[in-house]
Amino acid sequence: MLEINGLVKRYGDFTLDCTMHVEKGRITGLIGQNGAGKSTAFKAVLGLISTDGGTIRIFGKEQGELTVKDRQKIGVVFADSGFSGYLTVSDIVPVLANLYTDFDKAFFLKQAKRFELPLRKKIKEFSTGMKAKLKVLTATASHAKLLLLDEPTVGLDVVARDELLELLREFMEEDEENAILISSHISSDLESLCDDLYMIHSGKIVLHEDTDVLLSDYGLLKVDERQYAGLDRQYLMRVRRGPYGYDCLTNQKRYYMENYPGIAVEKGSIDEVITMMIRGDEV
Repeated sequence: MLEINGLVKRYGDFTLDCTMHVEKGRITGLIGQNGAGKSTAFKAVLGLISTDGGTIRIFGKEQGELTVKDRQKIGVVFADSGFSGYLTVSDIVPVLANLYTDFDKAFFLKQAKRFELPLRKKIKEFSTGMKAKLKVLTATASHAKLLLLDEPTVGLDVVARDELLELLREFMEEDEENAILISSHISSDLESLCDDLYMIHSGKIVLHEDTDVLLSDYGLLKVDERQYAGLDRQYLMRVRRGPYGYDCLTNQKRYYMENYPGIAVEKGSIDEVITMMIRGDEV
C-alpha cells in the first residue's frame, strides 16, 4: 500500500533517513518525540516537500505516476490544518463533492449527525474534539483506501478520542484492503488501535514491531549490580543505570522470567519502550 525506502530529507543539522512499509489491511503507528521527523515523513509521502534521496511508492506506483484518481484515494489529516473557521459543515459539502469524484454525501451527513456536528454552525465555534472529528470524517467520506493521520487525537479528551478511534476502526472494517498510517503521542491510542509500530528518533527508525508482540514479549528488568553482572545479555536491547541498579529493556521477557526467577520483570508498555530506546544505552 505504502512503501518508503531509504527516504532522505535534510534540514540544516537534521536529517530524516527512514524506511517504512504500510501493508493492506493494517493500521501502522509512527511514534516519537516532537521534532523526531514524523511530520517531515508525512509531508514527503504527500509530495509537499522535496526529498534528497530514497523512493516512495503508493498503491504500487512511484509518486510521479499517481493519477488524480489515485490521489483521491488518499485521505489526509494534519493536526495544524483544517477548514476556514468562517465556513459551516453545510458550506464544505459542495466543496468536497467537487474535489472528490467518489465523495459520499449521504455517508458524510449521516456521520456528521452521529457525531453531533451541527451543519450550520461556523467551524470556528466548534470544540477541539468536533474539529478533529470533522477532519477525520472528511478524510474517510470519499471512500479513501489509505489514510495518513498526523496527530489526529492531539488535544482531545477521552470521550472525543474514543469516538474518533471508533470511526477509524469502522473505516478498516469497510474494506479489508484499506490501510492507515497514524502518528500520535498518546500511547493508549496506539496500543488499542495499531497492528504494528515504528519508532522514530532523530530522523531514524530505531524500532519496528507488531503491537501484540511488543505488549506480550517486551519487558523491563529491574536488577541490582550483582544481578546485572550475572545476566545473559544476548536478549537485552537497552540498559539504563539508575540510583538503585539497572533498568534493562528486553524483547524476550519470558526467557529472563524462566531463567532468573529472582529478578523483577515488569511488562513493557509503549511509553517505557520509547523511554528506554531513546534514553537507554546500547548493550
